[in-house]
Amino acid sequence: MTVLEELPTAAGGRDRRRTELARFLKACRARVAPEEVGLPPGLRRRTPGLRREEVAQLAGVGVTWYTWLEQGRPINASEQVLLAVARALRLDGTEREHLFRLAGMSPSPHAQPAPPELSPSIQVILDSLAPLPAAVSNTRFDVLSYNGPYRSLFGTERMRPSRGAAFNSLWCMLTAPPCCNPCENRDEALPRMVAVLRSAYGKHVGEPAWEEHVQRLSARSELFRELWARQEVAPPETWLRIFRHPRLGVLRLNATYLTMPGVPECYIVVYVPADPEDRERVERLGSLPPGGWTHVCEQ
Repeated sequence: MTVLEELPTAAGGRDRRRTELARFLKACRARVAPEEVGLPPGLRRRTPGLRREEVAQLAGVGVTWYTWLEQGRPINASEQVLLAVARALRLDGTEREHLFRLAGMSPSPHAQPAPPELSPSIQVILDSLAPLPAAVSNTRFDVLSYNGPYRSLFGTERMRPSRGAAFNSLWCMLTAPPCCNPCENRDEALPRMVAVLRSAYGKHVGEPAWEEHVQRLSARSELFRELWARQEVAPPETWLRIFRHPRLGVLRLNATYLTMPGVPECYIVVYVPADPEDRERVERLGSLPPGGWTHVCEQ
């Protein structure tokens, strides 16, 4: 088993983190009923949940080691052992990541939360933002949900990295030919988008989905390879996007990113008109068919 190194923190931060780890493990242990993991309920349980020795047995670790872990003592733990503890306590993806961080470790790719599921209320919010184009995007620029004006602006059914994959706005920007590329200020937009992707990538180095995404973009676009090699990083922030629609002409829209509590690394992106003329064009956008380009983009 490979022992993961503890992340560098101040001594006070380490102590506080261990205290939080102890509280977290106790709380998780208390909410798992013995019968949920195939153990008899027992007649003399003074507290709810599992006993420490039962967690140790289920995880395949020593009782003393687990006791020290739950007491917040300065001990080392391997990725495999922490994952075994997480399974014993029936932790979900977000809880596993929290466990790793409290233990002072970089979360394993296998300990990452599952992709977020958007509640139906998110679509209601997007639809209510019409006539403004709006979408939910993650930090890879996968577009997870969108409203009618967004679909009319981008033609999201046309440009996907592979059949069955989510529409990806960065892929669209990099690979669409002039006939089908809605963005007028690509020279400004693409370096910024790749810098945002690079910043998010730092949290996911080694994860198969992220590595595959970067490799796919690199294989398809020489421009992406050049921008990626710059090692520039940037946060998502409001900035001007200029689009040319075949029926409406030029639209100047400020892409505004709104965070979504409870949905990690995802944003609601709202395209706000820069001036009254753009507002007038945007109000007509929702009544038009998707995209409106006369040529179909080839993959």
